Amino acid sequence: MTFKLEPGELIRADNFIDGRWVPAASGARFAVTNPATGEVITNVADSDRADARAASDAAARAFPAWRDALPKERAAILHRWHALILEHADVLGELISLEQGKPLAEGRGEVAYGASYVAWFADEATRIYGDIIPQQQRGKRMTAVKEPVGIVAAITPWNFPLAMIARKIAPALAAGCTVVAKPAEDTPLTALALVLLAHEAGVPPGVLNLITASRERAVPAVADWLEDSRVRKITFTGSTPVGKYLARESAATLKKLSLELGGNAPFIVFDDADLDAAVTGLLVAKFRNGGQTCVCPNRVYVQAGVYERFADLLSQRVAALKVAPATDPAAQIGPMINVRALDKIVRHVDDAVSHGARVLTGGKRLPELGPHYFEPTVLADANADMELCGEETFGPVVPLFRFEDEAEAIQAANDTPFGLASYFYSQDVRRIDRVSRQLEAGIVGINEGALSSEAAPFGGVKESGYGREGSKYGLDDYLSIKYHCQGGLD
Repeated sequence: MTFKLEPGELIRADNFIDGRWVPAASGARFAVTNPATGEVITNVADSDRADARAASDAAARAFPAWRDALPKERAAILHRWHALILEHADVLGELISLEQGKPLAEGRGEVAYGASYVAWFADEATRIYGDIIPQQQRGKRMTAVKEPVGIVAAITPWNFPLAMIARKIAPALAAGCTVVAKPAEDTPLTALALVLLAHEAGVPPGVLNLITASRERAVPAVADWLEDSRVRKITFTGSTPVGKYLARESAATLKKLSLELGGNAPFIVFDDADLDAAVTGLLVAKFRNGGQTCVCPNRVYVQAGVYERFADLLSQRVAALKVAPATDPAAQIGPMINVRALDKIVRHVDDAVSHGARVLTGGKRLPELGPHYFEPTVLADANADMELCGEETFGPVVPLFRFEDEAEAIQAANDTPFGLASYFYSQDVRRIDRVSRQLEAGIVGINEGALSSEAAPFGGVKESGYGREGSKYGLDDYLSIKYHCQGGLD
């Protein structure tokens, strides 16, 4: 199987500013490559401060009219955008797999997942309610209304190039905000295609603007938004160090922030768990996108009484996973995104082995497939001295830690500065209540490995960030509350 994408079929290589496709002001470009082969797909605009400022100028001009549009008018445009995304699902799925590397089935699944947020917030656009505050004094009426915050800057990662940007743009547009956006340098093509479809759906010029930039130029480009007082909100998904940088640098203008940052998710298997279900749940949670998701389990704690049996069941299932490029219909694990990601995985596995880990399956690069492939790996006898215990691997590596009792498992699970997702398997209803309350995470999977839904609030605690995406709560971060006090009514 080969991808049939043609240059004119949703592939764009310029910035989208004020309703027009324009090159970077400097004329610079950078290459977007296929991680499965290392081949260049195309060269896109390499933007800097001038392009970022042009985008925010356009967003500022468009904001008053978009803010004042009726909610049902904004909703209608979002519904048309949703329909166009689904109409082009196959092409978008191929594009995701081409530039990001995930298997084609996962690429198509991401299209449906990202589109679900557009549909959800299209409906939520018509449900932005205020309140009449009970009267406190005669002749005085008090009300609270919700208004769009203003221009939103959305900065998104490479691992879900459609879903992450849809999850940010859709609520912003639903709330009446205008948007400037920058996708990850590894995967800009899917975001550009999504913006093209939004334009075709009727999003007015200036309401949605997107620039692309290489790693070197992205910092000054984003810095312009951080310094611009007209940009009232930053929404970012990515690493905790970058999230902290954005928080510091935006403090001068006191921007509103939504930060969905790094994780170090524990996955706990108690001795009363359904082990077959736990193995299946772990495979779903861990190996989606080859382990390159922020909610992937990074530390798997298994109670001593079932440790060896669980390790054996898991190793058999992991060894059977098919590693191949997305063009192979049987592919279950694709390439890692780039050589930096692969080098980190190798470093973690080598360090674990040097600290006593046993490789039950996998553990090696697969250069015969291409430059960025690594075997799905299970490591036994993991311990807290290993780098992978404190740092996200972001790859297809499962370290198994042994524990004796519930208190030990909870203490180990919470012994991290991060708190995005946690998972545990148990059939004891009392334990389920205890453990779910004690885990320090914004998301808890209980006998379940698939957590994400447009109807659920997604976000973390501690150094995994703040704010929530999706659900009925997902619109709040794009709105401000205004209090009206009207007197003289007697």
